[in-house]
Formats: sequence, C-alpha cells, structure tokens
Amino acid sequence: MREVQGLADGDQNPLSISPKGDVLIFVHGYNNTIEAVLTRMRRLRNNLRAEGWRGEIISFDWPSANQVLNYLEDRADGAEVALSLVTKGITLLSEGQKAGCKTNIHVLAHSAGAYVTMEAFVQAEKKGELFKRDWRIGQVAFIGADVSAGSLTETSDWSNPMFRRIMRLTNYSSPYDAALAVSNAKRLGTAPRTGRVGLPEGASSKAVNVNCSDYFSGLKPPAVSDGSSWTHSWHFGDRVFARDLAMTLEGAIDRRALPTRKLINGELYLQDKPRPAFQSEWDIKQTAQYADARTS
Repeated sequence: MREVQGLADGDQNPLSISPKGDVLIFVHGYNNTIEAVLTRMRRLRNNLRAEGWRGEIISFDWPSANQVLNYLEDRADGAEVALSLVTKGITLLSEGQKAGCKTNIHVLAHSAGAYVTMEAFVQAEKKGELFKRDWRIGQVAFIGADVSAGSLTETSDWSNPMFRRIMRLTNYSSPYDAALAVSNAKRLGTAPRTGRVGLPEGASSKAVNVNCSDYFSGLKPPAVSDGSSWTHSWHFGDRVFARDLAMTLEGAIDRRALPTRKLINGELYLQDKPRPAFQSEWDIKQTAQYADARTS
C-alpha cells in the first residue's frame, strides 16, 4: 500500500484537483482470468497515460465463476465477495485517511464488478468503525455495468451507502452491449441493466450518464478477438474513452463541460474531441493545493 501511494504521490498530475497523487482501483467482472485482468489493466493504464493522466492502477481480483450466465445476485457469496473488498480495501483506505493520507482514490468497475462495488459500500455500512469514520472515494466509474438501472435512483437503499461516500458516479452506457442484452433476457426484461439503458429517472444528483452509442457505432472491431465480448469490453483499448475517463478522474472540468461529451436533447454523448488547448496553463494543481491548505 505504501509503495503504491509513494508511486502515485511521486508523480502528481498537474491537471488533477487532488492535493496529492491519484490511485484507480479496477474491479473486474465475471469470467475473467488473472491474465485477462492484467492485460486490460495495463492497456487502460497505457491509454490513460497517453491522454495525460498520471496515477497508479491496482486491481481487486475476486473469484469469478467461469460461466457467462452466472450472476452475483443469484448467488449466496455476493456479500462475501464484497466483504473481501471492504476488509482488504476500504478498511485500509479508512485507516490511511484517518492518518492524514491525501492520495485521491477512485474506482473503475466493469460488468458485475459494479455489483461488487455497490455491495461493498453496503457491507462497509454494517461495520461500526467504518460507518463512524469520515472516509471517502473520489470518482467512481461504471462501464458495462451489470446492475439494474432502478438500483441507482435517489431513493434506493442499496445505492445510498455508495453515494454518501463518493464525489461522483459516471456511468458509461451503450445500447449495443450484447452481454448485457443476455443478462437482461435472463431476467425476462424486468430489470434493465444500467450499462445498457443508462441511468433511471430520479437518479442521484451525484450520478451522470455518458451515452456511448453514437461513438461506438462507428468503431471497427479488432481483427483478432481476445475471446471476450467486444461490445461489452471495448473501453479498455479505446483512446477516446481513456481521454474522457482521464478528465473525469482529474475532476477539474465540470461533468457537463468535458470536451469529449456533447449534449443532445439533455443527454450527454461520448465524442472524439481533444482536451482544451491551454489546459496545461491553468495552474490546476497549484490551485487545488492552495485551497486544500486553506481548508485543512
């Protein structure tokens, strides 16, 4: 933990509002080998770096069954998996922040990893020492999220523990996600998946949806498949997604003003646009550190 923190704080991003460095925790989904998780994590890290983000990425590896039609909601070990993320992740985070650690921690959850992430916040609420402490997560992003859209409403008891602890949830959705179509069909269409249909009416004010449909429809699949559903996992090798995620993690630009997003009929859509031309001259890091010092 200290090594990762040292690497992150030793290479601070001048475009990030974090007073120190940034660490992104990647929570994978079902049917992923360790090799596949590492490949995706490294590919994402390279793309984020190429798009200007400086930070470290670590992965929470959990025992996912090697079956496509196997979902945490249907299994008794869902809470146990999430509790492992609490004991091995959130507890360390809480202790570090209590001791004055200012490294900014974020979460990227893919597919059923979104379920694991949300359930971990629920499990953390049940632990008295964690419930009482003032720990927090910066940005949380869902890609291909295999959770019901209805679970992310303002009144949902299941998502409220997460929203109480985070700065922002960004949900990247795509109606072309074939894996989530299967997940939805398994439930007879009664619980549309948020990675496919987006956020529901009455979603938390901390949540924002980015519709990837227009951008994705113009992408050409890779010539060689890695054995996974490309419509469900294209994000890991895509530079435009990485650019949008990088600026999201940095937190310096409002969620509705990112140049990689266009507003159509009140909905945000992913688009291929560069960073602001002179962003490097905005003194973002210095401003953040000055503001942090004044409020400490």
